[in-house]
Amino acid sequence: MRKIDPEKHAARRRLILDAAIACFSRKGFHGTSTAEICAEAGMSPGNLFHYFPTKHTIIAAIVEEERQETAEIFRKLGEEEDLFAALLSFMDSVLELAGDPAYSSLALEIAAEAMRDERIGTLATTNDAELQSALVALLRKAASRNQIDRTLDAEGAARWIAAIIDGIFSRVAVDPGFKPKEESVLLRRLLSRFLRAQD
Repeated sequence: MRKIDPEKHAARRRLILDAAIACFSRKGFHGTSTAEICAEAGMSPGNLFHYFPTKHTIIAAIVEEERQETAEIFRKLGEEEDLFAALLSFMDSVLELAGDPAYSSLALEIAAEAMRDERIGTLATTNDAELQSALVALLRKAASRNQIDRTLDAEGAARWIAAIIDGIFSRVAVDPGFKPKEESVLLRRLLSRFLRAQD
């Protein structure tokens, strides 16, 4: 029996995911064929199907990868001394991602597919729940350090921050004049007024 080289396997898998992301960003999930993903990745359909039997398994892997990346981001944020500053920095990174046409397009495509496909919807719901849970933990820790308003409802605040994140990507889709990275100062001001204790 032939042994699998873990590094080669991971590299091939990464190549397919990157190719799929590029295709989905350009043409959408339903507008992209597996043949186009194969062409983008420079491999045969047989090779692709060895790693991902369907397009749904590819998009599911992308969603799972995002979940893992978000968990790692919040793990690092939780280690910062100034958690409020860390949250603002995270929101800056959200603005930067929303300003990337390929990422923004992919995010909206995944959201649309989550509404159509129960399996993807379940994954997206899990990601959202974990994001909000991570935000709640960060806000509670910040409140315990007096870095934000101690009387704030952390769960309610986390829901609104998640809604702001969703809204940023939606605004990009409907307003060509909206430049996310240029909104950092105002967003930071809004969050400061929302989260900081009022005198």
